[in-house]
Amino acid sequence: MYSYLANARETRATLERFGLATKHRLGQNFLVNDDVIGKIIRLADLSPEDVVLEVGPGIGTLSVALLDAAGKVLAVEADRELEPVLGETCVPSGRFEIVMGDALKVIPNGLTCEPTAFVSNLPYQVAATLILGVFQQVPSVRRAVVMVQAEVADRIAAQPGSKTYGAYTAKLGLYGKVTGRFEVGPGNFMPPPHVDSAVVRIDRDPVEGAPDTTAQVIDAAFAQRRKTIRNSMAASGFAKDALDAAFGLAGIQPTCRAETLSVGDFVALARALEEVSS
Repeated sequence: MYSYLANARETRATLERFGLATKHRLGQNFLVNDDVIGKIIRLADLSPEDVVLEVGPGIGTLSVALLDAAGKVLAVEADRELEPVLGETCVPSGRFEIVMGDALKVIPNGLTCEPTAFVSNLPYQVAATLILGVFQQVPSVRRAVVMVQAEVADRIAAQPGSKTYGAYTAKLGLYGKVTGRFEVGPGNFMPPPHVDSAVVRIDRDPVEGAPDTTAQVIDAAFAQRRKTIRNSMAASGFAKDALDAAFGLAGIQPTCRAETLSVGDFVALARALEEVSS
């Protein structure tokens, strides 16, 4: 057993003991399948040296399994009614710490230590933003194993040329690459969500030498997907003569569309734009 809380009976009993119910506005769907917890733990490949950042621990279903596998768990929870629950389910010690607040505001400055891994069943409405934010702002995190809505997992793992490949995929690709994934159906939760879920592992693997302007270039390239990359970027304020020179330097056709370019292509284009503008 990975987590004694990962079943409907124990989850329901814990919520009732504290007079609580699930809150849809906070995206609360409690995981009630211990096999899924086990898959997450194995995919995360944690050691006693790891400090795990967990966002949205809920009643501690994943947290108790993380505590068995890692040295410390730093949990960020927005629902203050869950603080006493976590105080019971994750016996207070130097190895479990709760930071109460909105993760989008708490990370990174509100963290009390430097996590090495990011392992969470994320609130789906903010999952994509949190994942990119952690890789951008918390350099100590070497890998993430996160449960997200299946369509978000598709965007994270998309390849150039696919419909799901976009600015988000390319920007995340500046920091890491997907090294694992498995699907999780609605029946594994209480209450069951109306969407399919997936767990993805992303290992930090930064693109060396990427200019700080690369994300801006990516956003401009995808700003108007139906247009050529030249027209889309020009509409976002880039000078056409600088674009033409940069496309030549980077070996990119100005008539192509952004979704056909790799992360490396965007880095090369950002470098070229810096060169022609200097």
